[in-house]
This record gives sequence, structure tokens and C-alpha cells, in this order.
Amino acid sequence: MTPEDPLRALAISYAPVPARAALATLFVLDDKFSGILRSTREPLIGQMRLTWWYEALARLDATPPPAEPLLRELYATVLPAGVSGTMLAELTDGWDVLLDPALDEAAIDRFAVRRGRRLFELAGAVLGIVDDRIGLAGEGWALADLALRTLTPSDRDAVRARAVERLDRALQGRWPVPGRALGAMTLSARFHAAEAPETLGSARHVGRLAWHRLTGY
Repeated sequence: MTPEDPLRALAISYAPVPARAALATLFVLDDKFSGILRSTREPLIGQMRLTWWYEALARLDATPPPAEPLLRELYATVLPAGVSGTMLAELTDGWDVLLDPALDEAAIDRFAVRRGRRLFELAGAVLGIVDDRIGLAGEGWALADLALRTLTPSDRDAVRARAVERLDRALQGRWPVPGRALGAMTLSARFHAAEAPETLGSARHVGRLAWHRLTGY
């Protein structure tokens, strides 16, 4: 859920070795956008920074990257996996939603789709899998993260409930072996969305992820 979340690093280690670098870099890009929102108080400034990233990512389809480490890493690992710079640029649309402090249900759903669903579907492309649960899992993952942000208690409870509904549906059935990194992230998000979450990275959480890696459940 966050760059410091050890469960995410563990989940990425479940991906096939050739896909790990690209998968990790995708989520570093998401961290970058998250950091922009955390560090920007003025919506206009936040919009300008996201626009810069949108344009820089879209240009990767036509020109080599400038001397920006994350752009170079995306160019080297993610684009060869079949994800275009334009696809990456469109991830900024989800974060645009949070620049408006008035989040109604429609805005929350847009955030879930434009950030979470798109990110997980791109990750699925990197992993070479197509599964209807991936987009649903991404929506729940994004909503679980949103519930951890600064929201009123009533808003937090409402967002958490929407996250749980999606995550529980996504976790039904067995996940294919190449997709278990994303399945593990889905489980981690479900841990975060619990009404009384345990300590991050607890032995129970790690054990549950290990079981998922072995069985897909």
C-alpha cells in the first residue's frame, strides 16, 4: 500500500523473475503520484506536476527518456513488456480526482477505476495474464489505500466498505500462478481494510500470503 509496506515487496517477489523489475517499477510510478498528492497543498500546483508527468510519460512512445531515473527505468523495463507510455500517462487521471477535496461517490468510483483498475490491468499485462478479477482487485486496492488517507470517520467507513466489497469478490476462486503477486497485493489490501487491522507485516499476514503463493487461494 505504501512504499514502506514490506508486504508489497513480498508480493512482488511472487511474480515470475523476468517480470519483477517491471512490476516493481509500475508501483514505484504509483508511489510517485501518491507523493505528489501528499506534498502538494495547492490543487493547481498538483495539477501542474501531474501534467508534467503525463506529458513526459506519453513522450516515451516517441523518444528515449531524459535523465530522470524513474522514466529511464520505465523505458527499460515496462515498455518492453508491451505497456505504452500513453497507457502509463493515463494513470495520472486517477490522481487528478483527489485534487478536488469534495469527494462524492461518483468521484470515489472514478478514482478506483482510473487509478486502481488501470494500474492492476497494466500489471496484468506485464505478467502476461488476463483475468476479470484483476481490475476488480485493483479498484479494491485503491479504495483500501484511500481509506488510509485523511478522511472524516464516516467517509473512511464508507470507502472501506466499498473496498471490502470489491476485494472479497476479487479473492473468490483460485488465482493463476503468474498472477499471484497481484493476488497477494489484494490480500494485503484486505488486511488494511479490516475494521481492526493488525500490525503491518505480522506473522499471520506473512503466513497468509505464503499460503496464497502456494495454492492461489
